[in-house]
Amino acid sequence: MPFSIIERIRNSVAMRNKTWLVLMCFFGTGILFGQEDENLGTEVVNIVKPYTPTISDAFKIKETPVLNDSVTTTKKKVQYNIFSVPVASTFTPSKGTATSVEKSEPLTLYDSYATLGFGNYTTALAELFSNFQLSRTDNAGFFFRHNSSQGDIDGVILENKFYDTRLDGTYNSRQKDLSYEVRAGLEHQIFHWYGTNDFVDEFNAEELAAIDPKQSYFSAGVGGDLTLEESVFNSISADLRFVADGFSSSEVNFTAQPEFIFPLSEFSLRVAGALDFLSGKFDRNYLNTAPIDYGYLNTEISPSLVYVNNDLTLSLGVAGVLGLDTENSESRFYAYPRINVSYRVVDEILIAYGGADGGLRQNTYYEFKSENPFVSPTLNIMPTNETFDVFGGIKGKLSKSVGYNLRASYKIEENTALFQLNPYKGRLPELEGYEYGNSFMIAYDDINTLTVFGEIKVEVSDGFSLGASTSIYSYNVDSVEGNAWNLPEITATLFSNFDITDRIYAGVSLFYVGERTDVTSTLQGGILIEPFDEVITLDSYLDANVHLGYNVNDRLSIFAKGSNLVGNNYQRWLNFPVQGIQGLLGATYKFDW
Repeated sequence: MPFSIIERIRNSVAMRNKTWLVLMCFFGTGILFGQEDENLGTEVVNIVKPYTPTISDAFKIKETPVLNDSVTTTKKKVQYNIFSVPVASTFTPSKGTATSVEKSEPLTLYDSYATLGFGNYTTALAELFSNFQLSRTDNAGFFFRHNSSQGDIDGVILENKFYDTRLDGTYNSRQKDLSYEVRAGLEHQIFHWYGTNDFVDEFNAEELAAIDPKQSYFSAGVGGDLTLEESVFNSISADLRFVADGFSSSEVNFTAQPEFIFPLSEFSLRVAGALDFLSGKFDRNYLNTAPIDYGYLNTEISPSLVYVNNDLTLSLGVAGVLGLDTENSESRFYAYPRINVSYRVVDEILIAYGGADGGLRQNTYYEFKSENPFVSPTLNIMPTNETFDVFGGIKGKLSKSVGYNLRASYKIEENTALFQLNPYKGRLPELEGYEYGNSFMIAYDDINTLTVFGEIKVEVSDGFSLGASTSIYSYNVDSVEGNAWNLPEITATLFSNFDITDRIYAGVSLFYVGERTDVTSTLQGGILIEPFDEVITLDSYLDANVHLGYNVNDRLSIFAKGSNLVGNNYQRWLNFPVQGIQGLLGATYKFDW
């Protein structure tokens, strides 16, 4: 049986080989003669058994082949040996030390200082300031100042000394969510109406002795500020002030300014308010015909939309003001634009700004006597309606130390308050000290004003600064005379502060005021006599001032001041010359209680 199977396998293999041989011959013949004879005929091939390959017939690739080439060589083992040779050396390393840093002396700050100085014209200056740290968030302080001079102005025949004493106190607290300040102050001033005209210069000694040109002012005030963090109600400021003089005049003024801020998506809504109440009286008018009583209540609300980004700041708003004359029971409503825009054109180098503003400005006796202490106690007080003020300009920094500001504006006002010299009443018996043509009244006029302003500041370092500014005015007055009384057409200022050494410091300031105009007139029995009014032009003037100081130590310093060094007795107000060259020598001492 096994033999027959083997024979059968042999026969099958032989048959298979014959079959492959026949096929090879057949295809070879077709290749050789296929082009000569297209009719190849037919042939029957009988396949006894098809080939069935097995796994054992396959050629297996070894996983790790044997590399027999000249590139692959066996790496030789390398051994490293250090050949150490001793070297003789005398170097001995020193211990490392930290580099020393030059330390500056810490700045010592003191809570209080006192200043005392004396000068020619029997001038005295005294100041005392002190601050008390009550807790981490609260502190209180006070400031006392006295400045006086015995006058002695050349060419003046009446008493011309002055006296000014002021005491202010504050208390403030800064909490986490709010901060507030409470303040109070007292002030006492004495001035004299010493500016006489040519008529008074002809008085004899007895008539001059009968003139009492003294005027005294007393004022007191309290106020405060409150600011809230992260609240719709942002802040409020309020002040109450009382002023009286030596002629039974009195005035009470209360002001309050609340502010609300409502954050929106991209804008914020700012709503500001204002309340201004004024009530006052004078014993009589300049003609001695009747007393003067005045009272006003002005209320304002001004909503505005505020937008701020990196380059643009925009505020668009309007203000509505209700003005009430409480003495005459008259009221009037006013509307004003409140537009402000600022755009950063070139970083900090060039910033363009502009806008339109306006408001009802309440004039007060306190403000008039502060600007011109030689007003008479017979004033007509009323508010000024600033219809609108359109302005625009550019500002910025030319470098880190040089800044500039250029601005132009055009303002239209109704009832602009102007100082004007009172008429001379003549040689009448029992005249008051202000009725000799030596005091000022308030005249009102409608004025349009064009102003061009320029300013430059240089701050090279903490030890040197320089600044200059100038303003040029052009007035269009509605009245027949067409004069803006006592308003200059140009003003300029130059100042500089610098350190000469670590202990010596100095400063210079120059003030220039252009020509002004005023008017003189004479009353006879309450009627103006010729000349009804004579326009007088006051010369421009330059006031030069210097100061020099020396720090003896961190507590004590001595100083010297010089004022009006040009030496001319210019007239700030008509017939009121100022003191000539003034010198003051004093010292300041810093301390802690």
